[in-house]
Amino acid sequence: MSFSRRRFLSHTAAVSTAFGAWPLLNGRAFGETSGYINQIRGYGPLVPDSDGLFDLPAGFDYITFSDTGEEMDDGLLVPGAHDGMACYPGLEDGQVILVRNHELSTGVRDDSAFGANNERLSRVDVSKLYDHTHGGLTYLGGVTNVHMDLATRRVVRQFLSLGGTARNCAGGPTPWGSWITCEESLDQAADDGGVRDHGYAFETPSTATGLTKAVALRAMGRFNREAVALDPRTGIVYQTEDARPSLITRYLPDTLGELHRGGRVQALAITGRPGVNTNNWPNNPERIAVGVSMPVNWIDVNGVDNPNNDLASRLVQSGAANFTRGEGMWFGEGEVFFCCTDGGPERIGQVWRYRPSPQEGQPDEIRESGKLTLLFETSDRRIMDKGDNITVAPWGGLVVVEDGAAEQFIRGVTPDGRVYTIGRNSHDYSEITGPCFSPDGATLFFNVQRGPGRTFAVRGPWHERSLGAA
Repeated sequence: MSFSRRRFLSHTAAVSTAFGAWPLLNGRAFGETSGYINQIRGYGPLVPDSDGLFDLPAGFDYITFSDTGEEMDDGLLVPGAHDGMACYPGLEDGQVILVRNHELSTGVRDDSAFGANNERLSRVDVSKLYDHTHGGLTYLGGVTNVHMDLATRRVVRQFLSLGGTARNCAGGPTPWGSWITCEESLDQAADDGGVRDHGYAFETPSTATGLTKAVALRAMGRFNREAVALDPRTGIVYQTEDARPSLITRYLPDTLGELHRGGRVQALAITGRPGVNTNNWPNNPERIAVGVSMPVNWIDVNGVDNPNNDLASRLVQSGAANFTRGEGMWFGEGEVFFCCTDGGPERIGQVWRYRPSPQEGQPDEIRESGKLTLLFETSDRRIMDKGDNITVAPWGGLVVVEDGAAEQFIRGVTPDGRVYTIGRNSHDYSEITGPCFSPDGATLFFNVQRGPGRTFAVRGPWHERSLGAA
């Protein structure tokens, strides 16, 4: 499938560069209802779901599908721990393809695609799996592809497309129609009886028809990788790391569109503030002001295979910016957005934006550097509590899903930094993951990770209601 830059931006629901500085708003909220605060009217208050699964505003509805343990078309079971996800045009008119991660470790046998006792492992070519334990139980993380008819909202086909990996958390789409899946793991060959190191990114096509061979993109580095965002103009891949300390890195591939052929990894540094800690915690004397754009420079990363699991600490000592738990990341129109889940004064979340240089990755980059801005942080859990996965909304702004301590919400963030609530997991406190939109912008897909893991499709008047302040 050929993806043009224009199609990629439409597919990722990108908006124009209407994102200005997003100040933290401590002014009057539109209203508090049932434990959450809307700073603008948004789509209105949430209506309790009669089925007790997910609360949405009036006029919106959902269906669920692809529950953990459901038999798939390849004879395997839908794995558990649904996580990062993207939506692609389908192979037939009226269809879409969801490519979805599963954040599973070796010990979670009850959620395995192969059955609790590996009884279905014989249904696959095990040589395509990335790793096995010595005892024969494969690493259980991986990726599933789900084909859906949008008109009927029925699953047409679903199957395992990548396997034998560890804790596939988030990732990101590419302009050429593939999905980059990320291992949030630092397991090494001796851990859990495995035979290969983990902590890599892998690429799988949305157009896969079955299990593909898992090949680690080693040149992109080995670390506790969370998400990636790829700039279709330059082919550069930006990466987050769910750790403390953690880096924001970029991968400059040697060959555009062929990530496996090698490239360079560099870490983001804030010019004039080497090694700065960006968390804004109360005991941190270094402060990053909300809404201020800061020039950056990039530091070459050596030893990207990270044999001592010390990549971030080494690079911070060399001047790279020190982030805290970098998680979801998504590419908009010429800008990258990402979350730091426990950043901010109450350790309940930050949202950042990076605007690449017009000469990003080129020798002249130093003349007009890229700019990093802390767009949003909050001290009130009722506004946002540990934003995690993120996407860009078709109507403008961002959609952020939570991995907080109590109720989990889907939040919208306007270009001027105000937050409104789109939905709430009313079934249990499991985190919400994988937000993404259908290419026409009419359907929001997301997952609830446990209880059981399942995927939701939400339709409603996204474009019809004003999102302005009261």
